[in-house]
This record gives sequence, C-alpha cells and structure tokens, in this order.
Amino acid sequence: MNENSLQDKKVVLGVTGSIAAYKAADLVRRLREKGADVRVVMTKAACEFITPLTLQTLSGHPVAIELLDADQEAAMGHIKLARWADWILIAPATADTIARLASGRADDLLTALCSASESPLAIAPAMNNKMWQNESTQNNIRQLRSQSAQILGPASGDQACGEQGEGRLLEPNDIVSALALLVVPARLQGKHVVITAGPTYEPIDPVRFIGNRSSGKMGFAMAVAAAEAGAGVTLISGPVHLSTPTNVNRVDVETAQQMHDEVIKHIDNCDLFIACAAVADFRPQQLELNKIKKMEKDQLPLILTPTLDIVSAVTGGDKQPFVVGFAAETTSVETYAKDKLKRKKLDMIAANQVGEGRGFAVDENELQVFWAEGSKMFPMAPKNQLARDLMTLIIERYNAKDTT
Repeated sequence: MNENSLQDKKVVLGVTGSIAAYKAADLVRRLREKGADVRVVMTKAACEFITPLTLQTLSGHPVAIELLDADQEAAMGHIKLARWADWILIAPATADTIARLASGRADDLLTALCSASESPLAIAPAMNNKMWQNESTQNNIRQLRSQSAQILGPASGDQACGEQGEGRLLEPNDIVSALALLVVPARLQGKHVVITAGPTYEPIDPVRFIGNRSSGKMGFAMAVAAAEAGAGVTLISGPVHLSTPTNVNRVDVETAQQMHDEVIKHIDNCDLFIACAAVADFRPQQLELNKIKKMEKDQLPLILTPTLDIVSAVTGGDKQPFVVGFAAETTSVETYAKDKLKRKKLDMIAANQVGEGRGFAVDENELQVFWAEGSKMFPMAPKNQLARDLMTLIIERYNAKDTT
C-alpha cells in the first residue's frame, strides 16, 4: 500500500443503518490519520446507532442527513458534495442501501449524492450472513461491480445476531488499507498530462470513412485517473460518445492528421504523454469530393497511404516527455509490445489482446505493461479501476526516471 495515497484526498463517508455503524467513528479517525479530508453523510437509520455529533466532532465538519434540508439544498448541498468528493465510501453498507443503489434510487441524501457524482464509489457491506448470501443481494453486488463500484469485503466471523458467517464489516484499518490500494496517489500536481483517446476516421468521400472499433473508454478513464492525481489534463479525442471528465480540457478531432497536429501543439509544455488512441495507420490516398455512387462502380479499389506516426513524432522531438504507448494486438501480444517499446523509444507500453468481446467497446479489460527494466500484469478489471492502477504505476516509473 502506498501510505501517502490518501493524503489530501476528499472522501465522502456514507454511514447506513447497521449495528456496525459504531465503527464509523474509528474509520473517520483512521482516514484522517492518512491525510484524507472526510465529510460524513448519514441515513436516518444510521442515526439510531451512532449520533451525528460524534462523527461531526471526529471529522471536523457538519454531518449531512436530510435530502430536503432547506439550508443545505438552497445551495444544492448534495450536488456540491458530489462534485467535491474524490471518492465516496459507504461503510457500513446495508443490504437495503446496496439494493437501492443497484436499482438507481435517489430518494435520500446518500443515494442522490451517489447518483449525481462522477466520483468512484467504494462499498463495504455489513449484514447478516443469510442476507449476504441471498441471490438478490448477490445480483445487486454484481450490478454495482458492473458499474465500476469497488466492493470492500465483507469479512467472515461472529455477527451481532449471534450467528457466524460472511457479512461482517471489514475492520476500519482494513477498509482504509483497501481504499488506499484503489486510490491514485496525488503526485502529479503542477504536471501537464496529454492523453489521446478513441479512434480516428479517415474519409473516403464526404459520407464514408475508414475507422476502427475503439470506444475511447480506456483513454477517458486514464484522463480521469490523471486528474485524480492532481495533473492538468489535456484529452485529445477522436469521435466518441462519452462525456468530458471533470477538470479535463478536451479537444475533439476526427482524423489522424488532426490528432497529430493537436498533440504537437500541446507537447511543448507536456510532462507525460499517454498515447491511448487507436490511430489509423493508413488513410485513403485520394479523397473523393462527392459521394461515390454504387451504380457507377462495380468495384472500388482503395489506395492507402500511411498516416503520420504521432508517438514517433513525440519521442523524436527536442523536448521528450515521459511517453506511454498502447498496443492492441490479436496475437503475440508480448512480442509485438516489446518490439514497439524499443522501436518507438517509449518509456512504457500497455498492451492488451483485442478480438471478439475483448478490448474494444467493453467495460472491462486486462493489460500487460512493459518497460526497459521490468513488466507487470493487470488482470481483468473495470476500465475505470484498471486506469487508476495503471496511472499509479506510471507515476512510480515517472518519478523513478525523474530522480535518476
């Protein structure tokens, strides 16, 4: 665990109506010991187990409870909290809260806050072992995982009801340790990160183009992770259907030439360049000015010419930032990735296998990462968390190079 990964992180702690709510007091204390700024949101049921005054005293901030609080909501309190948070941690999370989150409910302050936030969500379940094993609960957990929520625990052992089994809330120190492993360390303040994402479209005529299956999800997740680490982020994106991440400067392009030009425009003040886009290697040599009519042609031969190599242009420039490349391969992933790492003079490369149901246009992925001195395998995980794990590794390698 990186002991400093929670330093200066803004954590909204949601406390729900479980007997384990008393552990929230110790959890707040331990989060603050690691340098986190903690704001507490309680459900009404949680107030039956621990007083808001206790958590207010430990966190140093007023505890939010009511969704329809005239004083808070005059300033859209739940929206403000949703935008403020780097992470939302719900501990303890009851079976009822988990079910409400999975179904998209937003009729109390905590669920409304989660619904309104783009911040990552971590959930530490606490319930009777039979409730945890219930098929509906497990379906709800699977649903939340598919939405990139992180599930911390539960532990197994004696329960307040007198039974034994899985369903106990993790101990506060274990929750803090688990959260610290998920969080990108805030080590990129004052740094400028340029990230490319998505496909490029190379026009054949005003209607048709050559493109690829990239959705841009991984590149956008990398932009979120870089912003979480405190960097100023420029995201240069090909045509995708994704919302612009918070605190990210987005530049939209369509062709490989346009992406090249924007990268060169931003590279002079760039500290890290992450080339996540699936840039077309070739484009039609001739662009037809009018739509090609099917009735006029029995065949349509296309002569293709190479596009400019964006990564090579960056690594061959006068001022070279720390450069991370990506490689999407259908076969021999490690061989092709290592060759690209050396040939293009990259600092790191992240490679994955693509094909039917893998890599493009899916919410999960796995990566093999290589650099001159080593490698690391990231197993299948939601792209949001995979991006945070990869960004943490990039920061480690960047800092190691910067101090040599």
